[in-house]
Amino acid sequence: MIPGGPRNQRQMEMMMRRLGMTTEEIPGVEEVIVRTKTKDHIFKSPEVTALTVQGVRTYQVVGTPEIRARSAGPLPSSTGGAAVPTPAAGPPEEDVQLVMDQAEVSRSEAIEALFQSSGEPAEAIMKLMTRSR
Repeated sequence: MIPGGPRNQRQMEMMMRRLGMTTEEIPGVEEVIVRTKTKDHIFKSPEVTALTVQGVRTYQVVGTPEIRARSAGPLPSSTGGAAVPTPAAGPPEEDVQLVMDQAEVSRSEAIEALFQSSGEPAEAIMKLMTRSR
């Protein structure tokens, strides 16, 4: 309990309402995945609560994650079998051409820079232009 704060759940809810805060439990959540560049944090059957404060919605996930290294291939799609592009397909041709033109590098250097920057052309161009020549 917070010193000097509400003494019961009803008082807490009234105070939150006055401050423009609402909470909503999200029922039936089967899985939450937090994906970083190197790892997946997978929460099975977590408790999820959405908190809205002055129009900004945040989520609280409670549970114990299973942490896995990111795999090279795509995860199965939940879009009903829609195709998921694979890294083997390579970056889009317009991105390759943009990096080649802006950084004045060869095609292979442009493709390598795009792979190293997760397909972000601006980041690839900056990396190539700031490397020691």
